Amino acid sequence: MNKDLIAIFEYLEREKGIKRQVVIEAIEESLCAAARKSITGASNVTVKINPKTGDIEVVCEKEIVDEVEVSAQEILLEDAREIDPECELGQFIDITVTPKDFGRIAAQKARHIIAQKLRGAERDVIYEEYRHRINDLVSGTVKRFVRGANLIIDLGKIEAIMPMRNYPKTERYQIGDKVLALLLDVADTENGGAEVILSRSHPEFVKQLMIQEVPEINDGTVTIESIVREAGYRTKLTVRSTDSKVDPVGACVGMRGNRIKNVVRELQNEKIDIIPYTEDSIELLQNALAPIEIRKININEDENTISIVVEDDDFAAVIGKKGMNARLNSQLIGYEIEVQRLSDYSKALEIERSELAASDNPELDQPITTIEGINSLILDQLVAEGFNTVRSLLLISREQLTKIPGISAELADRILEQIRKQRT
Repeated sequence: MNKDLIAIFEYLEREKGIKRQVVIEAIEESLCAAARKSITGASNVTVKINPKTGDIEVVCEKEIVDEVEVSAQEILLEDAREIDPECELGQFIDITVTPKDFGRIAAQKARHIIAQKLRGAERDVIYEEYRHRINDLVSGTVKRFVRGANLIIDLGKIEAIMPMRNYPKTERYQIGDKVLALLLDVADTENGGAEVILSRSHPEFVKQLMIQEVPEINDGTVTIESIVREAGYRTKLTVRSTDSKVDPVGACVGMRGNRIKNVVRELQNEKIDIIPYTEDSIELLQNALAPIEIRKININEDENTISIVVEDDDFAAVIGKKGMNARLNSQLIGYEIEVQRLSDYSKALEIERSELAASDNPELDQPITTIEGINSLILDQLVAEGFNTVRSLLLISREQLTKIPGISAELADRILEQIRKQRT
């Protein structure tokens, strides 16, 4: 019994999931090539391996002749009848011709071919088992590091790879650490095999974690419309409900935040913003920035930009660290976002109004009869305070307007904006 081969069969079946017959056929094919080289002149050589004992038998088909000219291909009739008494001249007969020490010699010559065939068989097993599991969550153990910080993850039957680019820079691993990851792809390798590629930085990883934690997402009551992510730092996802009785944000957060806490814990404290979805880009941006109030907003479809003005104290939060929040919101709504402080915006408007007021246009000194969007009571109040011409309003500041009874900061902004629009 060839115990080494039997051990190989059992190992590949148990650890790699490769059927014994697949392995035997691969080895038989490779040994056949080695046998032809070992038996000079032999043409029709086959190799058979006993699946139970592992014994190797090399068989050569020879023609029965009355005079042998090529011994590797022919056999005398009397010699053939010792094997098969009923054989006749001109027939072919299988002769066992296993060379001495063939197991060792053939194994050396066929090692590369066997390895290649087994890689192909293992690739087929990997494809069969894992190609239908793309975007599933899988768990494994860090086995080793390759080519720097690329991780080899032991999934049990196979080893998967998680390239350094596929996990957040904020995460650090040691050999033996448990890892939950997204099965991102099954790809061919350069040596003819296949490898399972994992990721913890892909937005789909967050989506699958949410599906796992939120039953309403799993059953389709709540849908995730979009996800944008800076892995390790912040994720924004938009959700909506197919049932008017279900609050999509509340369902994702869970009682006392338990559901989202589990996701955040798995992401090693990455921030997650859950935003109510709407098809209107401006409303979606307002939802994404809540509770921050947008003071001014302007959309430029030609340049695909949205310009917003926010209070000075809110500016840093809207931009985010290294521009991350603004960048993610831009990806979320599909527009480039330009953010301006209210103080800067107001100064720019004051300069523009001052330049308009300095002109020699006599119309600026005509009495004001109407301001679009401003009711007559407010207009009367302005006239009563001495601001009865366009020029006088162009020269007044926001702070001066708010001192007039009945005029709030928002109303003052609206008045100044309408005056500016009317004269430009």
